[in-house]
Amino acid sequence: MQQQRKKVRKTENGTDGRTDRQTDRQRKKYDMGFSAKIDPYLQLVMMCLKLGGINFIIVEIRSSVRSAKPSDWRTAVMALVWFVGLFIANLILPCVLGTESSTEEVKGPGSYMDFWVVRLALNLVGYATIFVPGIIIVRYLRKINFNENAGPGLLNMMLKNCVFGKESHSSSLEEGGGSSKTEPEKEESTLQTALTLLFCVVGLQGSYLTWGVLQERIMTFEYGKEGESGKGEFFKNSQFLVFINRILAFLIGLIVLTVRHQPQHTTPLYKYSFSSFSNIMSSWCQYEALKFVSFPTQVLAKASKVIPVMLMGKIVSKRTYEYHEYLTAVMISVGVSLFLLTSGDVTRHKGTVTTMSGVILLAGYMLFDSFTSNWQGELFKRYQVSSVQMMTGVNLFSCLLTGVSLIEQGGFFESLAFMGRNPTFFFHAVILSICSACGQLFIFYTISKFGAVTFTIIMTIRQGLAILLSCIIFGHPVTVIGFIGILVVFIALFLRIYANQRKKKKSQISQT
Repeated sequence: MQQQRKKVRKTENGTDGRTDRQTDRQRKKYDMGFSAKIDPYLQLVMMCLKLGGINFIIVEIRSSVRSAKPSDWRTAVMALVWFVGLFIANLILPCVLGTESSTEEVKGPGSYMDFWVVRLALNLVGYATIFVPGIIIVRYLRKINFNENAGPGLLNMMLKNCVFGKESHSSSLEEGGGSSKTEPEKEESTLQTALTLLFCVVGLQGSYLTWGVLQERIMTFEYGKEGESGKGEFFKNSQFLVFINRILAFLIGLIVLTVRHQPQHTTPLYKYSFSSFSNIMSSWCQYEALKFVSFPTQVLAKASKVIPVMLMGKIVSKRTYEYHEYLTAVMISVGVSLFLLTSGDVTRHKGTVTTMSGVILLAGYMLFDSFTSNWQGELFKRYQVSSVQMMTGVNLFSCLLTGVSLIEQGGFFESLAFMGRNPTFFFHAVILSICSACGQLFIFYTISKFGAVTFTIIMTIRQGLAILLSCIIFGHPVTVIGFIGILVVFIALFLRIYANQRKKKKSQISQT
């Protein structure tokens, strides 16, 4: 009987049964040797994951490690070395550079961190902790065409979505791309339209006017000051304000994505990081500028953003502009000049030469903000991403970049300690975050309902009201000539909106 069984094994397998047993022993030996190599490095991670009950992640890690090639290991090690090196640098540099002065009376330069250029450089080193390893991994995965060679599995799917996205197909019912028959939208009555517009106006004005007042209060006034002779402290970490604004907006975006149906997401996730970085930098420049210029000056600088945009379009893209565009640009320049040359300025750094620093920071704000809108417009055009998906993706990377930088450099814990010492700041920070997140939702809703022109008019009015509120609440002195300059700026903005809308209607009539 045993001889017959051996013969059957030979006929079925084509080899002796001992060969299979030897192969099994070799495989077990290899697995034991392999696990012995990786266990010293992954034992702690595996233990934590097992305690959390996430066994499927353990399986994914083991399968990915086993199937890794030597080039994969080299890339992973290179990314890890850069991450550890930059992480250590972020731990050491704040200790060497010191901390920014939080009181008004500072004799001498204090520390290196009192210079905004040093603070900016330190933030960039913090963001490099994520960007440099990320660039190494993304370039490698694109080089080896990982999306074509990767096998199944959660980790592989996450890497493909992050680096390559999903291939966009024509919309179908299986993919949730929408039904073939679109239901006709119900026409709203005049009263319903008016109430919806009023809701949008109140939401936008309430969110961003409150946000502007709190922004100036946080960055330019001392907390914990008792009486006129008492000493207080300024809040100094602009990056923390960016973080708390973005994390709440990210959570709200996730809720909206869960509740409302969205088109299929095809954008590679890493492409959100570019607009996220520029958005972080524009917000940081905006907060830092309030240490050197007043809030009305900052608002007028935002209104004059059209001037550098036109200059760059003329130089780089060889664009031509209409006569009304040149006229409104000149009017804005004159209006801003009248305000800046005749009106006093109340800033956090009194008695110091701050004009150049404020101008550079405002220019940085306009530069990064222009890149953000252009890059997001390209993603909208290429991948047909929805506004809520854009909001969630950008804020995801903003939370990651600012959160890692704050934790590495100790700014996160310093800001929490400041909150503990000053409960008023905690209240202001929470309301600031809520206003920022709700304002983003109102922007998307208003544009979808009434278009970009109506939204631009509402926000232009908001800028004028923001200047008025700031002057009333915080006592910024404005002369008669300065007030005329403000009027000239806003008249130019409304003329620009009217001329562009009229030109658009003429082009539509000519096409029909």
